[in-house]
Amino acid sequence: MTDNSYLHCENESICVKVGGAEKVRIPAHTIEHIVCLCNTTVSSPFIGFCGDKGIGLSFHSDNGKFYGRIYGSVSGNVLLRQKQYDLIGKEESAEVVRNILIGKLANSRNTIMRAARGSEGKEEQIFRNAAVLLTEQGNLLEKADSIDSMRGIEGSAASIYFRSFDAMLKTDDPEMLFGKRSKRPPENRVNALLSFVYMLLKNDTQSALESVGIDPAAGYLHTLRPGRPSMALDMMEELRSPLCDRFVVSLINLKQIKKDDFSTNDGVFMLNDKARRLVIKEWQLRKKETITHPFLKEKIPIGLIPYCQSMLLARYFRGDIDGYPPFLWR
Repeated sequence: MTDNSYLHCENESICVKVGGAEKVRIPAHTIEHIVCLCNTTVSSPFIGFCGDKGIGLSFHSDNGKFYGRIYGSVSGNVLLRQKQYDLIGKEESAEVVRNILIGKLANSRNTIMRAARGSEGKEEQIFRNAAVLLTEQGNLLEKADSIDSMRGIEGSAASIYFRSFDAMLKTDDPEMLFGKRSKRPPENRVNALLSFVYMLLKNDTQSALESVGIDPAAGYLHTLRPGRPSMALDMMEELRSPLCDRFVVSLINLKQIKKDDFSTNDGVFMLNDKARRLVIKEWQLRKKETITHPFLKEKIPIGLIPYCQSMLLARYFRGDIDGYPPFLWR
């Protein structure tokens, strides 16, 4: 996150220099992904080193806008990707989308009901009303007969969910309220924080898909577009609420992130350097916590959830399981 950083490799370690002086040296085997959020220079041997070691390397603006991504040789069986491509526009892909969105709506409802347990009065009623409406949207999703209709249901469910978001935030500062979802650009501090954390999850999800041999660009829910990692965006949907939204709410409620942790330019908000470092540190700590995976029935670090879901999707493509099992947070 420091401008004019220079990344290179030396003796199986990744080194960062700033102004010609070495600032840090980290063993490569401890790193899964490098996210550059500034003007960073890398050497050609370093790119090859990251590709050989399976270390993701992506470049973003200082507010998280994606510039590009470098990765090594494609892993996995070409027949796996052929099956992935063959499903585009077919009924089977609609079932994958349905399961992903079932997971998203269930996890969104669980997040809301979790908040309701610690609330009372008007706030509790807001959560319970939203939970009822999300259940109704889930019932409609079960009956939907096309991906387009599922997109419409997902949009309605997201609107219901985000209307209750401010009730989750235990803050007296009106500048740390959510209001409504705004993406490009984020129009307030909470949206800027959400977008930054979603970017971190997108990188993790894209890396996970690549590691099991799935093309992160060929998705079913998000329309195909050059440069868009549609499958990574698809896979993120069921994970946004339990992994990102709850994390953001916690950062705000614990006052780890405050209004002074943001800067603004022409009405566009972004985290400052100190706050970005704190968010990334807390994100990595969160990923080390363990849960029991609802389908695999094994204890795993939270950070492995995108990989496990990518692995399950690959198993579905190979015909090892009958359908894609979404991640359902308990």
